[in-house]
Amino acid sequence: MFDRLLTWFGIDMGIDLGTSNTLVSVRGEGIVLNEPSVVAVHKNTSKVLDNGNAVGWRAKEMIGKTPGSISAVRPLRDGVISDFEITEAMLSYFIRKVNSSRIMGPRVVIAVPSGITAVEKNAVIDSAERAGARRVYLVPEPMAAALGAGLPVEEARGSMVVDIGGGTTEIAIISLGDIATSDSVRVAGDDMDEAIMSHMRNTYNLTIGEQSAERIKLEIGTATTAAIGSLAAPTIEVRGRDNVSGMPRAVSVTAEEICQALEEPVHQITVAVKRTLERCEPELAADLIESGMVLAGGGGLLRGLDTVLEEATGLKVTLAEDPSTCVARGTAEYLENLEEFKDSMDGSGGA
Repeated sequence: MFDRLLTWFGIDMGIDLGTSNTLVSVRGEGIVLNEPSVVAVHKNTSKVLDNGNAVGWRAKEMIGKTPGSISAVRPLRDGVISDFEITEAMLSYFIRKVNSSRIMGPRVVIAVPSGITAVEKNAVIDSAERAGARRVYLVPEPMAAALGAGLPVEEARGSMVVDIGGGTTEIAIISLGDIATSDSVRVAGDDMDEAIMSHMRNTYNLTIGEQSAERIKLEIGTATTAAIGSLAAPTIEVRGRDNVSGMPRAVSVTAEEICQALEEPVHQITVAVKRTLERCEPELAADLIESGMVLAGGGGLLRGLDTVLEEATGLKVTLAEDPSTCVARGTAEYLENLEEFKDSMDGSGGA
């Protein structure tokens, strides 16, 4: 009764605290916010610009374009907090933006990588509480992704999800409402961008920024050369700084060479998927022959990745509907059933 009374004053909020993007869902409303996990700060003081409002899209536009006194910072690396104070400022901004009309702070469900340590979990809880959350619950990302993808996680049969985010790839085989086997590797979308940046340096003596690398990945990136035929154009013009002359320069890059550049991160993800299957119980493995696996997360959109995983495992691979929002939609599912789930979730004290 007391919890129900509190919801009149403060909302229930789900947060997909991603390395690349943070998505926020509200109980009964769905996803209400989707912004980059970027904060613009003064270099000398680490204070957020513009009274704490230089966060998200405003901050991402500054990446690679800031003067010497300002830095655009991503406070999460490999799916975990790398800068406590800046993460707190970012969460505070997002919570205020969504919860501004309420008297009390929200109860918050936050999706976290399944492989993080107890210390890293406490850092997430502390950051959210200091940012204004009334109570914090943590849920494993692969479970949230599976729920968001619509998998029958409560049934007595195996369901498999591969969630490829910005900082981590979360792999889980789920049955009876819990994770039976899982793996978490810190190789994901950011590593694909870094592989492209490295290729441009090594092949063309050209330095490009993170946003340019991401654009290349989105426009002509493939996990296999067989997927190149699906591209609207197999080449792209890339602009950056020449490492020899120091002058701006543009080069033409082909999809085939970007595919080769992405070979190593794709291989590491494939190895992690196979490793998880090798640890799976025989009866669950038998279920997966029929149900296959589902790709979630923005990294799952890489063209041809489903084909690579199918060839490596022999299982059917399906791309989830709107894979980038699966985890956020999963936190929304937890919010709808919070009273049922909360006692089994990691979290903080309070009402």
